Amino acid sequence: MAQNRRARHDYDILETYECGIALQGAEVKSLRGGQASLQDAYARIDDGEAWLVGAHFAPYEYASGYGRFEPDRPRKLLLHRDELDELSGRVAQKALTLVPLSIYFKNGRAKVEIGLARGRHLYDKRRALAERDATREAQRTIRELERRH
Repeated sequence: MAQNRRARHDYDILETYECGIALQGAEVKSLRGGQASLQDAYARIDDGEAWLVGAHFAPYEYASGYGRFEPDRPRKLLLHRDELDELSGRVAQKALTLVPLSIYFKNGRAKVEIGLARGRHLYDKRRALAERDATREAQRTIRELERRH
């Protein structure tokens, strides 16, 4: 439903976790309509609870009254207690961050894939781009050789 394309460019993703998200009102319909953005979003752990901050869910145009919601409100992420404890410890100790990678539906329930990530420096980003270009060029060459034979 929504992807954070910049996350894999700006961060080295060390581990990924799948967690539920607590939505209210017409947020689910807005999400099903593809009206969500994770561009400036991040996750944080406060008082033993995980929160998705900065995610934008566009208002559902047919919602009225109770179905209305604030597009940029923090949303609670649903994780097991042992996962929360592990994540909070690792984020505090090693200067890592939690970055949402995607939102999708699984068995009718909205899920968020978050990644435990370390920020990349500019030279790391350039190296990653060069490696990706090199592998793409190698794959292209292999395909051309296979076509000839």
